[in-house]
Amino acid sequence: MATASRPFQIFVKPIGAVCNLDCTYCYYLEKRDLYPEARSFRMEEAVLEKYVAQHIEASPLPTVLFSWHGGEPALLGLDYFRKIIELQRRHRSAGREIINGIQTNGTRLDEEWCRFFAEEGFYVGLSIDGPRGLHDSYRVDRGQRPTHDRVMNAYQLLQAYNVHCDVLCVLHDRNVRHPADVYGFFKSIGVKHLVFLPLVIRTRDGDVGDGSVPPEPFGEFLCATFDEWVRYDMERMYVQMFEEATRPARGMEHMLCVLRKTCGELPILEHNGDFYSCDHFVDRDHFLGNIRDTSLLEALESPLQEKFGRSKWETLPRRCLSCNVLAYCNGGCPKDRLPVSRDGQPAANHLCAGLHRFFSHVHPYMLRLASHLQAGRSIAQFMASVRAQDAGAALAVGRNDPCPCGSGRKYKRCCLGRDVARGGTGDRTP
Repeated sequence: MATASRPFQIFVKPIGAVCNLDCTYCYYLEKRDLYPEARSFRMEEAVLEKYVAQHIEASPLPTVLFSWHGGEPALLGLDYFRKIIELQRRHRSAGREIINGIQTNGTRLDEEWCRFFAEEGFYVGLSIDGPRGLHDSYRVDRGQRPTHDRVMNAYQLLQAYNVHCDVLCVLHDRNVRHPADVYGFFKSIGVKHLVFLPLVIRTRDGDVGDGSVPPEPFGEFLCATFDEWVRYDMERMYVQMFEEATRPARGMEHMLCVLRKTCGELPILEHNGDFYSCDHFVDRDHFLGNIRDTSLLEALESPLQEKFGRSKWETLPRRCLSCNVLAYCNGGCPKDRLPVSRDGQPAANHLCAGLHRFFSHVHPYMLRLASHLQAGRSIAQFMASVRAQDAGAALAVGRNDPCPCGSGRKYKRCCLGRDVARGGTGDRTP
């Protein structure tokens, strides 16, 4: 099999949509309905081995990344993942490094799991939606019992075994209204890598369902947490959305698929070997074949997948093409786009107002950061310069003046309270 023409990542669902939780907002649980005749959702070893061999062979880079998702992949048991490691070693060619990542709700993790992750160099994505009350508002088990304590136990074990842990926080209609509580919680437990995932639930008629993050509060959440991060946390915490925001001003392409101009480099493999275009487009319209008769490379570079990737840009609404922050979001993820507007054009992304608010807010910071880094200065110096500018601006700004952070709101409605709380001068004018 030939090598892929571009880097790729596959979200593998070795247990399909099977999960031990009953998160109200989960978009993937219903995918079990695609396989009404299935007696088991456990990927057979023959399919697993075929996939592992093809993934290694097709990878155009010396480092090969495997991404294990669900459902809840830990339900397969530790021996299943030991078999994965065995297969990877069997098919790894000379000069290849293999890295495994697993996304988990954490409720099944114990010391044995964490020891295995540490020994095999796994990257673990752990889902935590913030402090207990906000996390447990949606993330419950099949008995409707809260899960926060079990997840935090898993987090502490991962920390104890020095396992690389990315925390994934779904932003929904409840926690998005508490940016200080959510971000403060993650700082308090020492999170080093943080991903915010905005929840957009789509109804069968294409509208946005209950629980979805409202666009304006989403933007305010990102702005509030960014303001803390850019002043105090850039060196000690990787926040995916904020790091992505630094890239356009530095002439770098986005790494995150939802912000790239085109997509299609992240298809999924279901438990029975079926390929689909994307984790959010697992349906018959986006079926790419089965690995038993369609190779991974054929699925990746099929005309259907290439069309899927291009359509993100080709179907952008006209309003997006003239947007001043288009380079930052490129219209966002197609899954979040609303039905067509009255003029027959594709309507804007549900999150548009929030994304525009956030990227407009961070743009001046990003231009300064790019210039700062180009001059060879450190991130610590940049954070200090932002804080110094705050202090200088606070000496002259009045309560009713525009806030120096660039939000467009009055100082008293924006950063005044925060500046005072931090021991700043606050308002110095009558």
